[in-house]
Amino acid sequence: MSLRPDLAIIADHVAPGARVLDVGCGHGELMAVLRDTRQVDARGLELSPEDVSLAVARGLSVIQGDADTDLAFYPPASFDYAILSQTLQTTRAPDMVLEELLRIGRRAFVSFPNFAYWRIRWSLMWGGRMPTTSSLPDSWYATDNIHMVTIDDFRSFLGDRGITVERAWFLRGAKQCSAAAANFRAEHAVFLLRR
Repeated sequence: MSLRPDLAIIADHVAPGARVLDVGCGHGELMAVLRDTRQVDARGLELSPEDVSLAVARGLSVIQGDADTDLAFYPPASFDYAILSQTLQTTRAPDMVLEELLRIGRRAFVSFPNFAYWRIRWSLMWGGRMPTTSSLPDSWYATDNIHMVTIDDFRSFLGDRGITVERAWFLRGAKQCSAAAANFRAEHAVFLLRR
């Protein structure tokens, strides 16, 4: 199974045998890979009932829930990793969701589209319209994205809260790019965080 590039990075860096909560897990692609290749005890939380059904049909432990409200029900440090992939920008209170991730997971993986990527800037500057790209294909009125975040915004947010970045990866398409000027050059970012 071929994973989306940010999910492949996460899958490669989750310790074998870990306990994982995948928040916004979709139909469980990452969970299935972690279960089958790394013997991970993976659990999922997903808003879409259709995706929950697909994940459960694959034999995955997924419940329907909302990251903005339901993470509070998990006990502290109940997982080795809490994962939020391409979901942070769709939550109503991303700051609170991130706090909850770091409360229930000893570490947290967070990936998101970088809204400061040069093609997005170019589209806004020259076209004056919200861009659609291969990684952000929906028009402004149809997107789930409600909090546009940039790599520099996220780094500042983490620094203000004393959250430690263990590692970070930056992607342009499926290829990794360097941290140098990542806010301008990267389409997506993946961060491994801890308190």
